[in-house]
Amino acid sequence: MSTPPMRPGLRATLSLEYPMSLGVYDSYDDAQRAVDYLSDHEFPVQDVLIVGTDLKQLERVTGRLTRGRVIGGGALSGAWFGLFIGTIFALFDPGGFDILSVVTTMAFGVLFGVIWTAVVYRFTSGGQRDFTSVSLVVAAKYEVLCEHKHATRGREMLAEMDPMRAAEQQVRRTREAEQSRVAQPPHEPQPPLG
Repeated sequence: MSTPPMRPGLRATLSLEYPMSLGVYDSYDDAQRAVDYLSDHEFPVQDVLIVGTDLKQLERVTGRLTRGRVIGGGALSGAWFGLFIGTIFALFDPGGFDILSVVTTMAFGVLFGVIWTAVVYRFTSGGQRDFTSVSLVVAAKYEVLCEHKHATRGREMLAEMDPMRAAEQQVRRTREAEQSRVAQPPHEPQPPLG
């Protein structure tokens, strides 16, 4: 599965020049609450970005997809389409509104819907995906980022909102900095050329 390319204007809107973290939250509501707090206290929220990380796709299977269910769905969708087209034609018929033409158009819609979905089902399913489902992409964490020039002020404001959470975030940032420092290989001086 691929992601469609982003429009240039949207890319500029969804990026920050030098982003810095203000905090990581377990739910979108918590991240939204933090940004709302910043907004209520005159923080320049136009320089803030909420980023969902550790994405997961959840798919809930809702039922079995049988040939009868596919054909029934096609018939229903064809009936609605036929009703729509038939009503439009009947409204603009110079001889007046004719319910018989609406019903006839609905019948043709049902026939078309049944044939179309049966053909599509026959050539696309092949028994590989004979179930219906609902899917959703969710993030495990939500990070609130802002431009570097506002990061210190933003962290201070969020510390006022929840001092315990701010202390936990500071410990997390310190540990991450220490881990990245330890992970870097030591710099060895080069022997003189000669």
